[in-house]
Parts: sequence; structure tokens; C-alpha cells
Amino acid sequence: MITHLEGVSPAELDLHLSSASAQLSIVYLWGADCPNCLIFKRSLPKLLDRLSDIDAQLLEVDVYAHPQIATRYGVMGIPHFLLFKSGKKLGKMSEFKGDGYWMSVVREHSL
Repeated sequence: MITHLEGVSPAELDLHLSSASAQLSIVYLWGADCPNCLIFKRSLPKLLDRLSDIDAQLLEVDVYAHPQIATRYGVMGIPHFLLFKSGKKLGKMSEFKGDGYWMSVVREHSL
């Protein structure tokens, strides 16, 4: 099951990512008035349901409210997804390329 945490602050993000947990952490960087962020957000309930067998957490961070996070990770556009496990960055998706692609990347990194 993917636990969904909205409105994550930079301090909360650091706490989650510093954990040595083997659970996959998906950091969703978004901002208000971002059309592609809205498309992803509308797909999210369906995606979470289809990935109910995955042990992960989805951490939402508004990079307009917290621009230091975008700077830290070199984000040039949103939506942007970062994947972490055991405190290490595994990869990223620099845009939302559709449900199928997003699910396949999450599944691949959850193993």
C-alpha cells in the first residue's frame, strides 16, 4: 500500500528521506497553477489503487512554497518525481508521462 502524505515541509521531507527504511519513497514535487500537476493529481487515486500491492510512501512537496527543495534537487520543471530507498536516491521522473509509465517506474524501483 502506498501511504500518501500531502503538504510535506522541507524538515519533514528530510526526516522521511534520512530513514534507513527499505520502503520506497516517492517525492512528488508540484506547484499550484501547474496544468500537468493537475492531470497527475486527477490520476492519483486510480494509480494508488492499482499499486496497492507496493509498500511505499508518496510525499507531496509544493516547490512554489518551498523553492529550496527545487534548488536542492535541480528541478527545472514540474511535476517532478524523485525515488528514494534506504536514504539513497534511486532515480527521477522529470515529468508525468502517463499512468502506465509512472506505474512501471514505481514498480521497478520498489523491488
